[in-house]
Amino acid sequence: MNLRIGQGYDVHRFGDGGPLVVGGVPIPWDRGVIAHSDGDVLLHAIADALLGALADGDIGRHFPDDSPQWQGADSAELLARVHERVRHQGYRVNNVDATIVAQAPRMAPYIDAMRGVVAGALEVDTDRISVKATTTERLGSMGREEGIAAQAVVLLVSP
Repeated sequence: MNLRIGQGYDVHRFGDGGPLVVGGVPIPWDRGVIAHSDGDVLLHAIADALLGALADGDIGRHFPDDSPQWQGADSAELLARVHERVRHQGYRVNNVDATIVAQAPRMAPYIDAMRGVVAGALEVDTDRISVKATTTERLGSMGREEGIAAQAVVLLVSP
């Protein structure tokens, strides 16, 4: 069995208005993120982890933020496209472990829905997807509620 591990990270600054989408789930809040696509930090971090495991660049290489094609793109669709690359190279996702970092808004009520979106995009059972959320105890830019970040680790397997 061939194993590949990848890690990903994404961060976006909050801006006026909305919507705020995390893990493919709209989060009711008074601010959204400043981004070229929908700015979904969780799905971007997972996509980067998958691409890293394949040694295939990063999300910006595949979906450049200076391309009109990706303006306002749905990150669940981007993640599904990255997953196609994983399958094309003969791998499948064994599991994902991801953490959202945000002082606010509270993520806990939406975690199960996020896990479902990720599992659907990656064609795995939800018990293979871990999504957690944490704060920075009001330290740094995340603690001042200036933005939101996510990190992810994935394990790919090939027979």
